[in-house]
Parts: sequence; structure tokens; C-alpha cells
Amino acid sequence: MPAPLPPPAQSAGRALLWILLVIAAVGGGWYGWQAYQSSTTPARDAKGATDAKSAKGFGKGAGGAVPVVAVAASKGELDVFLTGLGTVVPLRTVVVKSRVDGQLMSVGFREGQLVQEGQLLAEIDPRPFQASLKQAEGQLARDQAQLANARIDLERYKTLLGQDSIAKQQVDSQEALVRQLEGTVRVDQGLLDNARLQLTYARITAPIAGRVGLRQVDPGNIVRSGDANGLVVITQQQPITVLFTLPQDTLPGVLRRQADGGKVPVEAWDRELKARLATGELAAVDNQVDVATGTVKLKATFRNDDAALFPNQFVNVRMKLETLSNATVVPAAAIQRGAQSLFVYVVKDDNRVTARPVKLGPQDGNRVAVTEGVAAGEVVVVDGIDRLREGATVALAQRPEFKGTVDGQAEKKSGASRWMSLTDEQKKAAWEKMSPEQKARLLEAKAKREAEAKKDGAKPDAPKADAAKPEAKKPEAKKDAASKADAPPKAAAEAAPTPAPAPAAEAAPRKRWVEMTPDEKKAAWPTLPPEVKARILEAKAKREAEGNAGKQ
Repeated sequence: MPAPLPPPAQSAGRALLWILLVIAAVGGGWYGWQAYQSSTTPARDAKGATDAKSAKGFGKGAGGAVPVVAVAASKGELDVFLTGLGTVVPLRTVVVKSRVDGQLMSVGFREGQLVQEGQLLAEIDPRPFQASLKQAEGQLARDQAQLANARIDLERYKTLLGQDSIAKQQVDSQEALVRQLEGTVRVDQGLLDNARLQLTYARITAPIAGRVGLRQVDPGNIVRSGDANGLVVITQQQPITVLFTLPQDTLPGVLRRQADGGKVPVEAWDRELKARLATGELAAVDNQVDVATGTVKLKATFRNDDAALFPNQFVNVRMKLETLSNATVVPAAAIQRGAQSLFVYVVKDDNRVTARPVKLGPQDGNRVAVTEGVAAGEVVVVDGIDRLREGATVALAQRPEFKGTVDGQAEKKSGASRWMSLTDEQKKAAWEKMSPEQKARLLEAKAKREAEAKKDGAKPDAPKADAAKPEAKKPEAKKDAASKADAPPKAAAEAAPTPAPAPAAEAAPRKRWVEMTPDEKKAAWPTLPPEVKARILEAKAKREAEGNAGKQ
């Protein structure tokens, strides 16, 4: 039989108990969550305030303004340059070859030497050509003698013919013989001239002035007129040319400038566009455009007196086309590229920026002409642009100035600073090459530094003993304290290395100086020559170095 069902009252009580348990669990969880939220809210608020403060102040100056560097647009002249890549090409290149065959006897040049036109370069064995010349001279002399005899016979035959002693045919034959011998003499003269020419070809001279390359044939070898490499290659480098290309769109302006009749200046720069190598002028423009590249070839000529341009050297070419006057110029760093056009950030009177579209003209280095969008005097931002937005408030700042010389190098250090930066070995080598005046100046500067150190209570630097010098002996007796106080300024090792002992001839000035009273030394020091001051200071430095070495 099935089990009996529980009473209805018992089932309702169990359900109510379960409901109460669920409600208590939900309420306890909610209460715990609220307590947790109450404990973590102050920390979150503090962190949020800190982050907000950091975000607000990041990259901004006082009052939330963005620090930027700005400059004013100016009116002025701007040179318009066309730039291209070029190759240095010699004005003339000659492969020196022999015109005759023979043994190369000597070479009269050094590889890489600058030679003049007509200078002897090489000599081929001339003896075969001298023999041919003598043979041609002998043959000519023989035929000339025969011609003279034939002419004499012709005169005789004409006389006999007038006396009707011989036939006219004999006279005609003699005249033909004379003409034949005259032709033979002319042939002999040609052979003689050719032999002389071949003899001159045995001496090979420079056809142009220029620089010779590497020798292709050594003395002792047989050279022939048909050799492909020749003896040496000569390139003319003064003047020299540069072959470069420009886009075909620039061709009308170049031709218009050439038609004006003026010279078009051209500059050759090194590979990194840091140093200008030479300045020349445009010589020629090619007569056709290269359809493969869309460029046209141009040739410029340079004097190249300093040999800065070398054949086949790569250079950057800048050709000055014109000069714009009264142009609005801004730094190239101010130009920004947007989605639709180029623009610049202009700083208004209330120190807020606005993005303004511009149209650009030619550019020369870091200066660019603006044809529309910016007027002269308006301030444009050149640095700090990446943090700007439309209407942002800015704080104008200045870049730090770096002083330098006109050639861009840093200012030179003073003589004392350069000396202090040298090593002991470098000081020793430089000291030997110095004049007495330079030594005196260095020693006096050291004395001033020691005097200032004594006034401040600091211990002056002890002289450094030369490592190459053997250990000095202890002095037998200390010098008088009063003499030390009134002695001339000390000389330290960093001012000069330990000098060699003075010769006997220089001992007398030192004795006189030591024997002087302090007042006499003070009065005599300004009147001493630089050489005497240097000797006294050197002797003082030596004595102090020996005393310090003895104490150690």
C-alpha cells in the first residue's frame, strides 16, 4: 500500500522555514556588500582625484596651458633651389696608347701624378726607328744623285739636238727619265718623313693636362698599337663637370633662366648635404627627356681648383633658379599635414591656437614660403604641436641657445682648460714644444689657483711625480719658511711635467733669486722676462716635487 501523505499543516511550516532562510541569506549578503563598498570608496576617490590631477597637469604649464615654441612669420628674400643627384664627370678622358710596336724602355710618370700637356710619359726602344730613318736618308741621297745626273744629260742632249747631232727621240727619253727620277725622290722624301715620325712616336707624351691613373704596362714589356688597355688613362679635372638630372616639370623654368643670358649658379654638396664642395655654373641642357624616368640631364662646370671633386664621385646638386623677394617665410617645422590640406597652428592674441590651412611656395632648407594662409607677423607653433587641439591655450617658451663659432663648432676651450684635460704623457710631450712665454703663462695660472685654494682653506693639489723619473732623494735641509711664503707662485705637475735639471749656466739666476728679500722679489718679479720667470718657476716646481717625493 502507498505511504500515507503528511498532514497539510506540517508541509506549510517547512516551506515557510525555507523562505525565511533564503531571505536571511540575501539580507546578510546585501549588508556585507554595503559594508565593503563603504570601506573602499574613500580609497577609490583619492586615487581618482590623483589620476585626474595627473591627467590634467600632464604636458601642461601653469593654468593648464600647453608649453610650445613659436616664432613669427617674416617677410624677406627666399632663394629658389632645384635639387638633384649628380655624378662628377671629367671634362676629357684619354686612354694613352702607343702608336708603334716595340719594347717599353722607361716610364716617366708616377701613378696618380698631375701631368701637363706634352709631358713625357713613356719611351719605346728607338733603335729600330733610328735605323729606318738612316735607311730612308741613304735612299733619298742616292735617288737625288741619279736625278742630278739625268738632268745634266738632258741638257747635253738638248744641245746636240740643236746641232742636229742626235735624234729627238733620245731627248724625249731623257726627259722622261728625269721626271721618273723626280717622282722617285718625292717617294724617298715621304719615306724619310715617315721614318722621322715613327721615331717621334717612340716618345709617348701626354695629350692633355690632367691626373694619370694606374699604370697598365710595366717597363720591359712589348707594347703594340692595337693594345686595348693602353699604357695609362688621363682624366682632366680642372675644370671638371657634373652630370645631374632634374624632373621634366622644372625644365621650362631652367630654359627661361638660360634664355635671359645670365649665368645659372650651381652648387655641389657631399652625400649627406653637410658640406659644400664646389660652386660652378650651368653649362648645357640635354635635348631630350628620358621617357623611362621623366627627367632631363643637365651638365654643370666647376673650376675645381682645390680638387674637391673627383671623377665618378656622387654629389648632391643645388641649382639656384631665382630669388623671391618680399615672400612670407615660416620654419618648415611649423607645417603640418592634415587629412584634407596642409595647415599650421597660429597663436592668437589670447594665447589660444587655431589650425589654419596654408598654401606653400618654394622651400630653401628649413625655410618655406607661404603664399596663402599666414601673414607676416603672425606667430606659428614650431614645437609641441603633438599636444595641441583647436582652441587650446598655450604658454610660449624658448628653446635653449647653444653658442658656437661661425663654422658650427663649439667654442674652443681656454688654454688652461685644454691643458688640464691632457694626460701626463700628452703634457710631457707638449711641454717640450712650448715657448718660454707659454710655459710662464701656464705656471702663473697654476700659482693663482693655488693662492685661491689657500685663501679658501683647501689644500692645493700636490705635484705628481713623473713615473719615468727615478725616486728623488730627500732634501738635506728645509728651506726657510719666510722664503717659501714670499717665493714666486708654485708650479704643479698638471701645469708642467717635471723639467730636466737646468744647465750650469742657469744656476746664477736661481742663486740671486733665492738670496733676495721678499720685498725685493715682489718688486723684481713684474720686470723679469718670460724666459727668466719660466726658469725660476721650473726650479721651484722641481724642489717641491722632490720634497713631496721624500715625504712619501
